[in-house]
Amino acid sequence: MRTRTKTGRVRTAVVDTVARTAAGTAQPRTPRPRADALRNRERIVAAAREMLVEFGPDVPLDEIARRAGVGNATLYRNFPDRAALTHEVVLAVTSRTTDRAEEAAAEEADPFVALSRFVHAAADERIGALCPMLSGSFDKDHPELLAARRRLEEAVEGLVARAMSAGRLRTDIAVGDVMVALSQLTRPLPGTGCLNIDRFTHRHLQLFLDGLEAPARSELPGTAATLEDLRRRA
Repeated sequence: MRTRTKTGRVRTAVVDTVARTAAGTAQPRTPRPRADALRNRERIVAAAREMLVEFGPDVPLDEIARRAGVGNATLYRNFPDRAALTHEVVLAVTSRTTDRAEEAAAEEADPFVALSRFVHAAADERIGALCPMLSGSFDKDHPELLAARRRLEEAVEGLVARAMSAGRLRTDIAVGDVMVALSQLTRPLPGTGCLNIDRFTHRHLQLFLDGLEAPARSELPGTAATLEDLRRRA
């Protein structure tokens, strides 16, 4: 007959206890969002970006849901309030615009061509959507948004610095001048009937870019707009 020693019984009990404890404390796996849920979220953010450009920061959330092709419940399940949706739109626009800047810098040999490519790409990303939202009641100093903004600023600063160092960009401007022009030329005035304004956007941006190219053909009034100037006014 087999016998078990006291030590063997203790060891078995310890092993059983550890196994039960590990099983009991294992963290449940967080399910990944379904593909259709992710698509709905992306549609909501895209619709919000477009409608905030067209109608301003107070556009009804129900109208955004209708433009996105989802129900109100789906919108509120993803974004419980206007501040949450605004946060996501600002983050999406900023991040995608930064990606366009980094792609232009990496793929264009001529630094002025890289800057020009970025400016037109930023218009396509509807960077003008940021301006009406930045006056809204949401946390502009959220760490996630601050990090995204700094990444964008660094990318545009790099484009401007390289074009200027190569003698391709006039030297009496600064990064803030580029950002101000982008914000002004990529959106209509909220509430106006300028529904077809987009067809003029790239035309006017090219006129702006022609004015940036060196050698300068005129003397600019005032002083260059820096990023610090824009932050003080934000």
